[in-house]
Amino acid sequence: MSKLRKKCTAIILSAGQGKRMGADVHKQYIKILGKPVIYYTLRAFQDSGIIDSIVLVVGSGQEEFARKEIVEKFRFTKVTVIVPGGAERYDSVWQGLKAVRNAKAQDMDGYIFIHDGARMFVDESILKRGYETVLEYRACVAGMPSKDTVKLVDDEGFAVQTPKRKYVWTVQTPQIFETSLIMEAYSRLMREQYIDVTDDAMVVEQMMQQPVKLFEASYENIKITTPEDLEIAESFLKKD
Repeated sequence: MSKLRKKCTAIILSAGQGKRMGADVHKQYIKILGKPVIYYTLRAFQDSGIIDSIVLVVGSGQEEFARKEIVEKFRFTKVTVIVPGGAERYDSVWQGLKAVRNAKAQDMDGYIFIHDGARMFVDESILKRGYETVLEYRACVAGMPSKDTVKLVDDEGFAVQTPKRKYVWTVQTPQIFETSLIMEAYSRLMREQYIDVTDDAMVVEQMMQQPVKLFEASYENIKITTPEDLEIAESFLKKD
């Protein structure tokens, strides 16, 4: 990467409770091959030649634990701030964005990479493709073409439409935006209290009327959500 490139900051979301996991600890702290899930995610961003700094968003009250047992223990020097998240995903993103905005060294002309802490198989090739895509389109999200036929249903569960599979993608993270664009989009979202959003791309689409480009990530870029995902993740790690 050129030394003249704009600053890239990652906001890593690790505030979810992971209720579907059914474990006694939050899913991001569950260990796979001896290390917590969040370790693998942060390692990818720490080692990246694209990412300059990381804002880690954790559950309220977990800040000191995350600092000592994750950031300091594994020497994640790019983590510049740890902030508590909110009740919903968009609240946590907003907390992360405010931390970026308050950082004096942050260049508002740079880029923000928003990533799920439980999506531990992000790698440098995904980050590089994302960076190259956001340079051209201002807003982009990782995803992959759906392998399955998808049905749209009505309120009673009856199929009403079958979109052509070539137009259907499953969305992943990172979701990447110009810093000024995502800041303004979320500022408007919070002012208007328009909370019917499910990802960051939707915020930019709804608040800014900005088209969002999809770029291919990887089918292995899974999000750890259920106990079955832990087994899959372990098999991926052992393969490497």
